[in-house]
Amino acid sequence: MRIFHILPGSVSESATLPMVLPDKGYVWIACGRREFELEQGAVQSTLQVLCGMTLVDLHISDLLNNQLPSHYDYTSQYDILVFRRLAAGHSETDLAHPGEMLTQATKRGGPPVLRRIDTSPVGFAVFDRVLLTVHPAGCQALEHYATRLMSAATAASRAAGVHLPPSPADLMLRIVNQMVDGYLALRRELTRQLDHWQTELLQPKARFSNWGSLLDARISLHQLDEICEDQRSAIQDWIEALATWEPNESIGGQRGLELLKVRSRDVLEHIERVVHHVRRLEQNAETAVQMHFSAQSNRTNDIMRTLTALTAIFLPLNLIAGIFGMNFQFIPLLHQQTGFWWAIGSMVLTAVVLGVLFWRKRYLVRTTGR
Repeated sequence: MRIFHILPGSVSESATLPMVLPDKGYVWIACGRREFELEQGAVQSTLQVLCGMTLVDLHISDLLNNQLPSHYDYTSQYDILVFRRLAAGHSETDLAHPGEMLTQATKRGGPPVLRRIDTSPVGFAVFDRVLLTVHPAGCQALEHYATRLMSAATAASRAAGVHLPPSPADLMLRIVNQMVDGYLALRRELTRQLDHWQTELLQPKARFSNWGSLLDARISLHQLDEICEDQRSAIQDWIEALATWEPNESIGGQRGLELLKVRSRDVLEHIERVVHHVRRLEQNAETAVQMHFSAQSNRTNDIMRTLTALTAIFLPLNLIAGIFGMNFQFIPLLHQQTGFWWAIGSMVLTAVVLGVLFWRKRYLVRTTGR
């Protein structure tokens, strides 16, 4: 568990839960899901002292649920946002060792880029001057942002124009935006992977063997689409609730409220970009598969057309051979010395004429251009 005291010009970290709020600024309490499960009594007591209210039981269940989709809820005193982050899957179900940080990766097939699409929810409880976050074990997004938050409080960062989050809601939106940017980084890797598969699928002489990975990719993209849709719905609900807020000192007045609305719309726009790109990747994967089977069908048609043309060429030759193989006593050219060569010549001429005819009609030409 990490506790940050965020003041207008500084950030400090403590190891114990605070019993009083600073005169200015707010407190960020970041804890793992297993930690929150074990220490929820102490956390609830702290929230009662700092905010005058505790989390309701249903919201505690939401924060502890590792399978919950992204969603938004609220009370008269605080807001709850559950947002699924992008990371490798983790298991936190082993109760034999309470409090132990478990990081057992989920076993999945396919390339590494697909295994990174496993997600876990991060919960945010936003009070006026307290932000409580409940995250999975080893959540790199929150650890990374905590490092950025500490570095932003330095004199050099302030001189460079870096501003600290003025309110718990603003801090929540910045963390969420960083999680969405993780999706934006992943989509480039997914694009490269699918482009590689498309190249393999369209190779005329290569046999594509990664059907299992391609199927995993399509399933993962569909899951990613559903996750992003839940994220978009949650942020839209948050924006609608934000429209009912009154400007107050805890969020920085009217300007702070406007900045929250702008940042919320920016997060929503990032999510919509990911949704648009994921759907385009799904369409590209489907198109590549269809083009592969279309190319294979055209290749099969070329082979069958060539075999049919060759069969048509040899059919009159078989007819000539069959005629001269009849058991009649009197057959023209049968008893002549040059009869054999006349038969062979007629067969060769017939084959050449039919071959030229079929070539001119493009029956013996490949139409795939490969």
